[in-house]
Amino acid sequence: MTGVTEALRGQPRPTHALREEAHAVGRAARAACRGPGRERDLLVQSLKASAAAILAWLVAGVWMGDPMALMAPWVAVVLVQATVYSSLMQAARQFTAICAGALLASLALAVTGNTLGAVALSVPLLMLLANWPRFGDQGIYGATTALFTLATGAADVFAVGHRVGQAALGAVIGIAVNAFVLPPIHLRDVRENLAALAREAGDVLHTVAGDLRDGEWDAQGWSHASARLERRLDALRSARGWSRESLRLTAAPRRAVRRLPASVPPEQDDERWSRVTGHIRALTRTLAVAADDGRAPAPPARPALDAYADLLQLIGDACHAESDRLLTADGAARPDDHAESAMRELRGQLQDGLREHAGQGGDGTTVLGSLLLQAENLWSETVPTGRHG
Repeated sequence: MTGVTEALRGQPRPTHALREEAHAVGRAARAACRGPGRERDLLVQSLKASAAAILAWLVAGVWMGDPMALMAPWVAVVLVQATVYSSLMQAARQFTAICAGALLASLALAVTGNTLGAVALSVPLLMLLANWPRFGDQGIYGATTALFTLATGAADVFAVGHRVGQAALGAVIGIAVNAFVLPPIHLRDVRENLAALAREAGDVLHTVAGDLRDGEWDAQGWSHASARLERRLDALRSARGWSRESLRLTAAPRRAVRRLPASVPPEQDDERWSRVTGHIRALTRTLAVAADDGRAPAPPARPALDAYADLLQLIGDACHAESDRLLTADGAARPDDHAESAMRELRGQLQDGLREHAGQGGDGTTVLGSLLLQAENLWSETVPTGRHG
């Protein structure tokens, strides 16, 4: 019982959780007001969806005089998606699901003659149809449309046609608002994620360098840092996909109005930083093996480790420099001649140390050779002169 009590005491209190959520909301609000970014994009998208619903309600309920103007704003608010292309795809899926739901509900009511029987006949079939991959996450609207149709008690041909027409009206309004009112374009996300990946790679290298200097072989911490870097790489790949999709069916003048970046970093940069992530993962694994006292080979001597830590520190600085360049307007490479000269000197020292270890038959030769190989790989990918020769 004591263990259970301690575990419960260790859980965050509701007031603390609410306070953290309030702080998160405040940070998001300040970020949205501060300037362009993900938070402002979410704000704009939410306001656009609300405007589409209001416009659809005005058209269907006020101008067309429909007393049950629900379907049009319902469809309109759902179809303001993250990209114009996804809005069109979701519109096709949702409209098909709504038509299937309305028609099947009407047919079931005609066959059974009562609402309960129509629900029992149509809803199971529509729920099975909702799991069809072609519908994606829009298949559920078939079942909800059937329930709405049967609940109103109007399931004749005229009522079905009316609801399908309202769905079409809402789809047109939702797509039009998304396409012509600040169309969503996710070019900035790629640049920001790529810069964040470069900075986090530099952070990991700085952490490893500091631990090597201090003699703290935190293998678990290095492994966690490498895993975080992998997740950042996944976020970059997701942003690249969103960027590619957001440019489909979006006119260039609309992009110019939003003053978004004219281009994004090339996809070769994604591949290059993917290789950097792989090299860092291999480096941390090699160090984790060397840190295990029960395994061979042993780590190299202290002078070699200090030189290696200095080299990783400089490569980490190069990663941070590239992250800063990605966030500037020009993004041009400005190599630091002094840092590169220091890197070459350290690399020469490590190569000399490796030859000495090999000549003396030292136990650290294998580990130092593997670490030096990973440093060479990181050098060639992150330092401008290393990439060009």
